[in-house]
Amino acid sequence: MFLEANHAKCKSYLLICDETHQAAFIDPLRDHVDRYLALLAYYGAKLALAIDTHTHADHRTGVAELADLTGAAVVMHQRSPSPRVTRHVEEGDRLRVGNLELRVLYTPGHTPDSISLLAADRVFTGDVLLIHGTGRCDFPGGDPGQSFDSITHKLLTLPDATLMFPAHDYRGHTQSTIGDERRSNPRIAGRTREQYVDLMNHLGLPLPDSIQEVLQPNQSEIEAASLQFPPLAQLNAVRQIDGAELSAALAGPEPPLLVDVREPEEFRGELGHIPGAVCIPLRELSERVHEIESYKNRDIVAVCRVGVRSTTAAAILTGLGFERVCNLKGGMLDWNTEHRAVER
Repeated sequence: MFLEANHAKCKSYLLICDETHQAAFIDPLRDHVDRYLALLAYYGAKLALAIDTHTHADHRTGVAELADLTGAAVVMHQRSPSPRVTRHVEEGDRLRVGNLELRVLYTPGHTPDSISLLAADRVFTGDVLLIHGTGRCDFPGGDPGQSFDSITHKLLTLPDATLMFPAHDYRGHTQSTIGDERRSNPRIAGRTREQYVDLMNHLGLPLPDSIQEVLQPNQSEIEAASLQFPPLAQLNAVRQIDGAELSAALAGPEPPLLVDVREPEEFRGELGHIPGAVCIPLRELSERVHEIESYKNRDIVAVCRVGVRSTTAAAILTGLGFERVCNLKGGMLDWNTEHRAVER
């Protein structure tokens, strides 16, 4: 069984296996969790998976609340910054919902953690491919070249009859097909990669009204009212360093202080932490800043899972007068991929 939940411009999807009554929600909104629970009860279904196709910038996600209330696993891509994800997925992974199967397609471009989900005759494309449009690429981590590659090399190679369901629609559409998008999507049809990149770089779209109250809270699972999140301009001003630069600095005569802003269970978890790092979770940073006061005029490197929450931390510290703060680009995920020293 497949149900679509329309919430103005946002779209959520409920999949239920008729044989086992296991269910999955795709891109649920927090404001409608009570409605989702009522749907599950009406159909006698048990929620197994709460899936976000990417980190949303225009509404608060409902995956954490659904997980808390139903015991469902929270599913997102490996590069999701959220600490609430309990199952990270990659290209080619398969998710079981009773007898239904969802195959993960890694489709970055709108965000670095964007995925699409292929289920038999239909594909859920998140925000990377929309009906007669494509997702904007000017949010932090967006990349129009990646967007073009994801759409043309993965999504548009699916059979023409594949039904397509996006996470947003602004014109009242409910579904399309891959064949129709290949032939008539005005952002893609007849354009080269270079033309698409140029188009997306000059859209000039205004940012969502709620982005300041939504994007960073979704990335961190911290309520906007409980932490003064820095504006996007301050985030964009944070200096980024890669693993090679950090390794060289740590081997130098005056190594930087490493401030790991993940939750304690993440600090001790599968990705481990860099030797010598101190754990000060992002939600506690402003209250515990006195613990690193002696480094106010020394180098500090903020660290998290993928470099997103730590960019927020670096901007906060800079605003508090720490003048030599930078961020580890790619976070512990890239640090592990590069086989650098880790403690667990």
